[in-house]
Amino acid sequence: MTRLALIGLLPLALALAAPAAAQTMDHSAMPGMAMPAASAPAKGKAAAAPKPAVDPHAGHDMSATAPQSSPTLAAADPHAGHDMSTMDHSSMPDMVMPDKPAGQDEMPDMPGRDMSTMAQPEIPKSPPPPPPADHAADHFFSPAAMAAARAQLAREHGAMPLSMVMVNLAEYQARSGADGYRWEGQAWFGGDINRLVVKSEGEGTRGEGVETAEVQALYSRAVGAYTDLQVGMRQDVEPYGRTYATVGFESLLPYWFDVEGAAFLSTKGEVLARIEGTYDLRLTNRLILQPRAELNFAAQSTPETRTGSGLSNAELGLRLRYEIRREFAPYIGVSWDRKAGKTADYARARGADVEATSVVVGIRTFF
Repeated sequence: MTRLALIGLLPLALALAAPAAAQTMDHSAMPGMAMPAASAPAKGKAAAAPKPAVDPHAGHDMSATAPQSSPTLAAADPHAGHDMSTMDHSSMPDMVMPDKPAGQDEMPDMPGRDMSTMAQPEIPKSPPPPPPADHAADHFFSPAAMAAARAQLAREHGAMPLSMVMVNLAEYQARSGADGYRWEGQAWFGGDINRLVVKSEGEGTRGEGVETAEVQALYSRAVGAYTDLQVGMRQDVEPYGRTYATVGFESLLPYWFDVEGAAFLSTKGEVLARIEGTYDLRLTNRLILQPRAELNFAAQSTPETRTGSGLSNAELGLRLRYEIRREFAPYIGVSWDRKAGKTADYARARGADVEATSVVVGIRTFF
């Protein structure tokens, strides 16, 4: 009974095994995958267990492989199924580049190449043609008329004489005790290179008259784009008549610092020096704040003029002006003046103040 039951179940078992056999991948159908035929065992010997062949797909995920090879895809990709790392490139034909014209560099723009070896165009060595010596206007006007016209043209383009009068300080000083006043200015006449300059400055006390006053007459020559060298004479009018030979300069330093300096040698051998500087700080287009400093020095003490050696006096000021016009600007400010050293001793001996702080009101103008 048992044998009959097994025979009856055999058709059912074959039916269940058929789908599994259909899913088995047949690698023999893949292109380039010819499998060697198994050799028949020798006669009289038992068939030995075949050695496992080397799996060319070992280590690969075959789940992503198509179940069957498609002839259409194989034709589209001629390298499908080939290992490109083992290709023999020696059999490939050589690539032949087209020839370039003779004399043309193959790679003219390659960095690091010696450009001195390149062919350079020859520069003509013949002298340039002379400039024309005639003028078209000479054919219509007389030589005298042309000479006058050229002289006028030269004056208008750099050689024209100009002039200016500049009053830097013209102020009233309100301070403790008697109020005072002060002026400083210059006038010049000339061109861009050579000028005649006249300077004047002084101060006084209300009710007492002028205390100090001087006038300078100088020849000024431009020695640079922003520097003039000046030589001439200085004459003190008050309080003592002194005449000095003068050597000085005016310069516009970087960042627009206006600086002036001079050395003075009197007819009696006295040596003085002065340096002053200003800076215009523009708060607006017309409102300008100007710090100012002036220092005076003497090489020796002179009791006759009550001047001590070293730094004789210093003046520091701060003025705020408003330019109603560029040529006319009223200002207000503060000024501090201090005598120093032996000069202060001379002032104390005659009962004068050695220090003064003033509120100033004045006008700066030029024309």
